[in-house]
Amino acid sequence: MAKIKYKYNPSTLNYEKIQLTVKDRLKKGLTYLLVGMFFAGIILSLAYTFIDSPKELVLKRENAQLQQKYTLLNKDLGLLERVLNDIEKRDDNIYRVIFEAEPISANVRKAGVGGVNRYSDLEGFNNSKLVISTSKRLDDIAKRMYVQTKSFDEVIEMAKNKEQLLASIPAIQPVANKDMKRVASGFGFRIHPIYKVSKMHAGMDFSAPVGTDIFSTGDGKVIQVINARSGYGKHVVIDHGFGYRTLYAHMSAIDVKRGQKVKRGDVIGKIGNTGTSSGPHLHYEVIKDGKKINPANFYFNDLTPQEYDLMIELSSHANQSFD
Repeated sequence: MAKIKYKYNPSTLNYEKIQLTVKDRLKKGLTYLLVGMFFAGIILSLAYTFIDSPKELVLKRENAQLQQKYTLLNKDLGLLERVLNDIEKRDDNIYRVIFEAEPISANVRKAGVGGVNRYSDLEGFNNSKLVISTSKRLDDIAKRMYVQTKSFDEVIEMAKNKEQLLASIPAIQPVANKDMKRVASGFGFRIHPIYKVSKMHAGMDFSAPVGTDIFSTGDGKVIQVINARSGYGKHVVIDHGFGYRTLYAHMSAIDVKRGQKVKRGDVIGKIGNTGTSSGPHLHYEVIKDGKKINPANFYFNDLTPQEYDLMIELSSHANQSFD
């Protein structure tokens, strides 16, 4: 039962019963309702801010699990990167060296993947930085593995051609050299016999009588047969493939023709004294990928270790060359 309320009337000096109209009752009820809704809103707001709903709790647990999985994935990627680095080093420094191939440049191995906006769809989330960095590492590894598989395809092809490569490398001396004294001058700066100044001598000189046989130092194809009055004089250039060429200069006679195929040890001409030469000898050069290199590094097929050491010693003397 509702309590009856009274108020004191100073005019009559009596307590009078308070009579509420319908309007007063509605106003009072509405006031209570509004106050209740206000406090209810505050309570709900605080609840949503500081207390997780069951759905939010599930999502947070899933996010925590995903973060843990990404962390473990990044550790696995680090291990995979170390393994891939080792494979790349072996490829460049062992496999490709064995088969006389240039190593793959770092620019090719680590070239960028995709465009600037490749990862734009992963931005704007709480863990975007972690997801994007992981995606980049995956793409980088995938690109490097693709390059590596292509490299191994090349190595396989080179392995198939290994027998041909070994036969083509200029691996013997161009003159029968039982007497090491025939090595007159080696690769490097030497005194020119005519101009009497120090000049780069880009080959090796073998002194021998005119008419001494000259041998092809590897399998190949004759690409130049030139009869000049100066410079190299009568000389021959053989293309051995795999980036190798050899030059034989100052010959007295040439026994091959342009386009002719030769084998290692075939006689291609005779030692002479033609062109700019100060005495009977053979000037011999090895060219690899367009660059003249020291022929002494290639006499591993016909010299004993003792003979090789003596040849290196004689050819390294800073004496006068024959041309």
